Amino acid sequence: MILVAYSNSLYQDFSLINFLIGLFGLFVIIYLYLLWLKTRQTLQKTKAEKDQLEGEENRMFDFLHTLGLAIEEDHSEGKLHREIVDGLVTVVNAVGGAIYLLDGRKRYLLPTYLSENCPQLIGLPVEVLEKAKLNPRAIKSAIRLSKIPADEGMLGSILSYGVTQHVPDVKNHDAFRDAFVHFDEEISALVAPMVYGGKDIGLLVITRDNSGRAFSESEFKLFQSASEQSAFALGNAKIHHEANEKRKFESELRIARDLQSILLPNKDPDIPGYRIMGTNSPALIISGDYFDYIPLENGNTAIVIADVTGKGVSAGLIMAMCRSALRSELLREPDPLEALARVNKQIYTDIREDMFISLALYILNDKDGSIQLVCAGHDKAPLMRKNGDLEWIKPPGLAIGLDDGDVFSRVTKVHDVELESGDCLLLYTDGVTEAMNPQQDEYGRDRMASAFKSAAPGGAEHIVTELSKDLKTFVNGYHQMDDITIIAIEKR
Repeated sequence: MILVAYSNSLYQDFSLINFLIGLFGLFVIIYLYLLWLKTRQTLQKTKAEKDQLEGEENRMFDFLHTLGLAIEEDHSEGKLHREIVDGLVTVVNAVGGAIYLLDGRKRYLLPTYLSENCPQLIGLPVEVLEKAKLNPRAIKSAIRLSKIPADEGMLGSILSYGVTQHVPDVKNHDAFRDAFVHFDEEISALVAPMVYGGKDIGLLVITRDNSGRAFSESEFKLFQSASEQSAFALGNAKIHHEANEKRKFESELRIARDLQSILLPNKDPDIPGYRIMGTNSPALIISGDYFDYIPLENGNTAIVIADVTGKGVSAGLIMAMCRSALRSELLREPDPLEALARVNKQIYTDIREDMFISLALYILNDKDGSIQLVCAGHDKAPLMRKNGDLEWIKPPGLAIGLDDGDVFSRVTKVHDVELESGDCLLLYTDGVTEAMNPQQDEYGRDRMASAFKSAAPGGAEHIVTELSKDLKTFVNGYHQMDDITIIAIEKR
């Protein structure tokens, strides 16, 4: 009996142990299953994150590749802006985006590109919103035509702050508080100031609806990096575009210069009893100076030297107009004063208020050696007599384009000059006397007169050659600020 009782007790103990072992095993299995499940979820999450990162990297590489091609292929600015915004929207899976660039004076931000689905990024006046109830396109038109002060609104404040920002709820941005504009869109935005060469050039913006997934930290960093590359691309593209435009402009100026050179004499005139030589050197590609030799129907020859205020294309156009008008009038009117008065009337109606033409017209008579001079506000001319005496010729006269005719005709007179064999007359524009050296000293009338006096015994060619050489030595490579024209007239 005792043995049976002990056996039953032992059996019960073993059953309890087996139960406990089974229960422990079950716990172990459950724990291992949960651990496996967690590990599986972690691996799946890691894989998803890895796939997301790889996707972001691939989209980023595609974006950078597109930027490189855009610059290399010299795309238009509009196309480059579109590729940047649309590319970034794809890179970070955004809804829409925009580029706002500063205007030339850095006072306003202008929307240079808004993607198709770009939401409203600026506050709008009540009247625009009221108008939009009747015409839904009014909002888009107002946004595309907007000029945002560079230091106002959400965009202006972020530009001023100079740091890329994540704005989780645009409508609650501080810039819209107490503002006289309304903004009700439920969107979040990533906004990056774009800087090139240490200077602000604008802003890059991408957006999402607040109802969707928020921008992640990795997407923020991706956008930040991409916006820096975009600013670099925009800056380079602008420089490249400006360089191309400059080359085209310079090419057009060279063509204009070639055409203008046709208007200048291609050789000096052969006038019995005289030896004449002239030269022109423009400060820019287009000259505002001109000189001309015009054979007249009565056998005389007109020599003209003129200087249009200013330089460049506008001065060149006025010069061409004056030349054409004067040639036409001199062939119809033998009186030099009357011819010049008619030219003045024509020019006055077309010339700007801040422009005029100083001109001297010399009519050479090859029969008796006399010269008729009409000076319309031009610099006085030095005359070197054969005996070494130096005279200055400066008859009264008003520059062309300052008056419609009454004052010009009353002030301007004809002056007669008599030249004898061996006498030399020097005509010039103020580019000679006002030429400067590196020390900012002017060449001046006295130095010009001295060089002229020294060269006069050698005749017209020697005067122009030596005066040009002395001027070049004085200037010593300093930038030429004005057009230079020199004419020497020698009586044989």
